[in-house]
Amino acid sequence: MLEAAIAERAFPAAVIEVGNAGQPLWREAFGRLTFAPDAAPASNDTIFDLASLTKVISTTPLVMQQFERGVLALDDPVAGHLAAWNREDRADVTLRDLLAHCSGLPAWRPYFKELDGWELYERAICAEPLEYAPRTRSIYSDLDFILLGFIVHGRVSLADRFAMMLSQMGIVEEIQFNPPALWRARIAPTEEDPWRGRLLVGEVQDENAAALGGIAGHAGLFGTAAAAGSYARHLLQVLDGRSGVFRRTTLEEFVTKRDGVPGSSRALGWDTMLPTSSCGTLMSARAFGHTGFTGTSLWIDPERDVYVVLLTNRVHPNRANDAIQGVRRAAHDAVMSELR
Repeated sequence: MLEAAIAERAFPAAVIEVGNAGQPLWREAFGRLTFAPDAAPASNDTIFDLASLTKVISTTPLVMQQFERGVLALDDPVAGHLAAWNREDRADVTLRDLLAHCSGLPAWRPYFKELDGWELYERAICAEPLEYAPRTRSIYSDLDFILLGFIVHGRVSLADRFAMMLSQMGIVEEIQFNPPALWRARIAPTEEDPWRGRLLVGEVQDENAAALGGIAGHAGLFGTAAAAGSYARHLLQVLDGRSGVFRRTTLEEFVTKRDGVPGSSRALGWDTMLPTSSCGTLMSARAFGHTGFTGTSLWIDPERDVYVVLLTNRVHPNRANDAIQGVRRAAHDAVMSELR
């Protein structure tokens, strides 16, 4: 299936890993890093721009840790953490609302065209007109998670907090913000970017994340399928009652669909299983996951004790190609059918 998708130019490169709480079951690489016939072949240690998987691999678990330490509470008003969040129409918006994408903020804004740096972004997002009354609907919003990144940052940088958490989890595979030059030969290129005027290799594809120095709450991580798989196994082990970097009850709260938001499938940070979602139709109702704009996804099903990491660079050479939508669903169904 993945070979056929590459032949049809859905993406040039892909690495998939399937595993359970105890071990990886299958990891394989497909295609080449670009569509050029002489491009380097993808390999199991190819590094991808993980895009919005940053939201659930970095920002969400860091919020969970600070929640357990009493630094943050889910029902804290955003205004208690960001002074610029001071308008009357958003006074009752909480951290829980940011995590569940129901704060009223729009999905995205091209701030990168005029702004750079955390301070200017914080002011702009906090002043952004709301698109709907908070909690009356859910619109998946990068802006929600940019703000959460600012809140988590505190006195220790987001990148340093993430590195410390990886160490606590025992994850040694390559995954970090702003990848070093040493990784460049193994990084799958993303776009021929008109804003920056060059092919992006090891530079975050998301323009707002780039304007924030490559370290943001919504995007910026680069990593391998093996690293994402190690993270998935840690979550499955916690849900199985084993010790981890946060408690089972905390993780269960974050991966359970939030009630009270009309039409929403969102948990806290994570999305949950629907028959129309990117995880296909065969995972259980307990499954939770996320996708990334560059062509990445992570889905975890604790009832079936399985996770699926699928990393591609579908935005190469540009973001117009959305053929991965069907490929994701079919690939997950194929995996779950085989396991059954």
